[in-house]
Amino acid sequence: MSISQTAPASTAALWTGRVLGAIIVLFMIFDGVIKLPPLDVVTQTMVPLGWPADANVARLLGIVGLISIALYALPRTSALGAILLTGYLGGAIATNMRIGSPLFSHTLFGVYLGIILWGGLYLRDPRVRALIPFSR
Repeated sequence: MSISQTAPASTAALWTGRVLGAIIVLFMIFDGVIKLPPLDVVTQTMVPLGWPADANVARLLGIVGLISIALYALPRTSALGAILLTGYLGGAIATNMRIGSPLFSHTLFGVYLGIILWGGLYLRDPRVRALIPFSR
């Protein structure tokens, strides 16, 4: 199915996609910004996850997350941003799984965010709907 054959999204679907995207953008901006300054709470919570208590590591993770979310927020690069954020969230899932975090509240949190991320993009972007056609 090509983009020209994809049915246009209804106004409700378009706005739902925008709201879901905004939730992800706001959450990830908070997640990235809190990692930029050398906050003790950030570096100390990284230790139980197996990361070093190093402000530079936290800062690098914050920068990667912010760049990815900036790409996601721009319509022209939203698919690339979604792919990069999927990888970022996959790392969070793997980290929580490796240390034995609770499944539904911690380990699968990245899956929940990924569903919201891709669901929002699917609802508002005809290119994604053409790529992943759900039959009726």
